Amino acid sequence: MAPTTVSMVMTLSGGQELLLVLAGLGAGVVNGAAGGGTLISFPALLAVGYPALTANVTSTVGIWPGYLGGVAGFRREVAQQGDQLRRLVGTAVGGAVLGGVLLLTTPSGDFRSLAPFLLLFSCLLFGAQPWLASRLRVSESGRRSHVVFLHGGCFLASVYGSYFGAGLGVVLLAVLGLATSEPLARVNGLRSVLSLIVNTVALVIFVAHAHVAWGAAGLMDGSALVGGYIGARVARRAPTVVLRSVILVLGLVTAVYLLVD
Repeated sequence: MAPTTVSMVMTLSGGQELLLVLAGLGAGVVNGAAGGGTLISFPALLAVGYPALTANVTSTVGIWPGYLGGVAGFRREVAQQGDQLRRLVGTAVGGAVLGGVLLLTTPSGDFRSLAPFLLLFSCLLFGAQPWLASRLRVSESGRRSHVVFLHGGCFLASVYGSYFGAGLGVVLLAVLGLATSEPLARVNGLRSVLSLIVNTVALVIFVAHAHVAWGAAGLMDGSALVGGYIGARVARRAPTVVLRSVILVLGLVTAVYLLVD
C-alpha cells in the first residue's frame, strides 16, 4: 500500500475554514449540475496546505454529500431509470473498486506527478460539456442502445472517477448519452445516481485504508449537500459562462502550479 495512512494534523485559520466551506458548496453545485466539482474542492485543499494525495482522498469524502443532494434534485428522472440502473450498478461498483485500489497502490510522489495531467484532462472534459450536451440534444431520438459500449464506458468512467473524480459526471454523461436512447434529462438523472455509487465505493475504501483529513472533510460536508441539491435543480438550464469560466481557470491555474512547483 502507498504511504497514505501517515497521520497529519493541520490547524486551519478562520479564512481557510471559510474557503473549504465555500469550496464544498461550489463543488456540490457543479456536481449536482453535471459533474466536475473536484475542480473546486481539490485546488481548495491544496491551497490550505494538504499534499496532493491527501487532498484527493479528502475531497472525495468531503464532497460526497453533494451527490446525495444531486440525486434528490433529479428524483423524478431517477425514478424513471430503475431498470437501466439495476443493469449498471455492478459495472459501476466494479470499476470504482478497481480505481480505489489503484489509488491506494500509487505512491504519493507518483500521484503528485500525475495530478496536474489529471486536472488538465478534467478541464478538457468540463470545457467540452456544453458542446456534448448540445450534441446529445440533437441526437436524442432514434438511437439504439449499445450494450458493450455502455458497460465498457461506464466501467472505465467508474475507474477514473474513483481514482481522481474530477469530470466523472461529464464522462458518464457522454457514455450514457451516446449509448442509450433516453432524453437528456433522464440521462442526467441516471448520471447522478451512478456518480453517487462510484463515490460511495471510493469513500468506503478511503475511510478504511487511506488518510482522510477529517477536519477539512467535515467543513465541506454540509455545504456540499446543499450545493448538490441546488445544482440539480438548476441543471435544466445551461450553466452560466461566468461560472464555467471561473472553474476552468481555477483548474488550469492549479494544474500549472503543480507542474512548475
